[in-house]
Amino acid sequence: MYRLLSHNDLDGVACGILAKLAFGSDVKVRYNSISGLNHEVEWFLENGDPNTFLFITDLSVNEENERKLNGFYQIGGKVQLLDHHKTAVHLNQYEWGHVVIEEKEGKLTSAASLFYEYLINHKYLDPSDAAAEFVELVRQYDTWEWEKHDNQKAQRLNALFFLVSIDEFEEKMMNRLKTSNHFFFDEFEEKILDMEEHKTERYIRRKRRELVQAPIGNQFAGIVFAESYHSELGNELSKDCPHLDYIAIINMGSKRISFRTTHDFIDVSYVAGLFGGGGHEKASGCSLTGDAYRQFVMETFELEPLREDAKRNRYNVKNHAFGSLYKNRKEETFLLYPINDMSWGIEHNHVNRSETFASFQEGENFLKRQYDGWLVRDEAFFSYLMDYVRMARKKD
Repeated sequence: MYRLLSHNDLDGVACGILAKLAFGSDVKVRYNSISGLNHEVEWFLENGDPNTFLFITDLSVNEENERKLNGFYQIGGKVQLLDHHKTAVHLNQYEWGHVVIEEKEGKLTSAASLFYEYLINHKYLDPSDAAAEFVELVRQYDTWEWEKHDNQKAQRLNALFFLVSIDEFEEKMMNRLKTSNHFFFDEFEEKILDMEEHKTERYIRRKRRELVQAPIGNQFAGIVFAESYHSELGNELSKDCPHLDYIAIINMGSKRISFRTTHDFIDVSYVAGLFGGGGHEKASGCSLTGDAYRQFVMETFELEPLREDAKRNRYNVKNHAFGSLYKNRKEETFLLYPINDMSWGIEHNHVNRSETFASFQEGENFLKRQYDGWLVRDEAFFSYLMDYVRMARKKD
């Protein structure tokens, strides 16, 4: 007999699907939250059949269960842990631990990709094109490579996962992988995914109007309260507000924070680790601890949401050779303009500031962080130019 304890997200459930394809009715699968895994491991070690082969995927255990699992293994127990998170790398010191973040050729791993490889190498499962395509979609979504490759199919697979129950998702995927030569979405799924995509876009637009920013430690965070579409929301908000280091999405119902970023120079697993959590460089999370609640909720609750940059301008656009005009709630104006090919400056209420910046983005980061400025519409830009003309005439 086999027992699989896995995460309750797409990557973790994909491992459950692979286990059922490999072992059929001989495997029992339990999906867990990050905090729930250790209770399941404790129960198994105290009450489970010692002859059962225990698999743990996409999650890691605490120090106490680490010692207990090693003791179980030393007396002949069968256990294999497969994970791809930085916080679990230390488990590679054990024969039963296999934690790989990145393959030799530089490709990031997922729990599903590691488990699929394990099952094939140990002859538990025959490879198939459909299963390989399914696992690759899961891997790309979980590692955020789908964004880099614009692989909408991977994003839609995750959307489908949240549209149906886990049991229904398992059944659909298993039947498809057993009977099809390639992975696909059926006609009904395509229709509901199209509807969900429009719903997601509306949700993101609404939440963008609620986004606030605050310095947390030595970084700038965008903070928003949301219960749904965390990955899509974090991704779009991070792209829309590149001056923010990361997006913190607070779910008060589950008492958790999700951290997302699109920047390569930010590792949000480190941010999550400060509050007892973990995850990937671009997608991590933690529980809403007392300290996290104080920094992300209490100290930011009274802040005004960030105003959005003008979207449909023809003339006042970013990175323009003439300059780009911003304003803030104090009605202050900021013209971010190129001094030469190597530097940018800011004119604050028609007065040049002393700071210079190596790039447009660096200058915009400064004025958005320090002054909460936003790109104004063309009409305000024209008014600003008219003021310049009037001042020039008075000087003459």
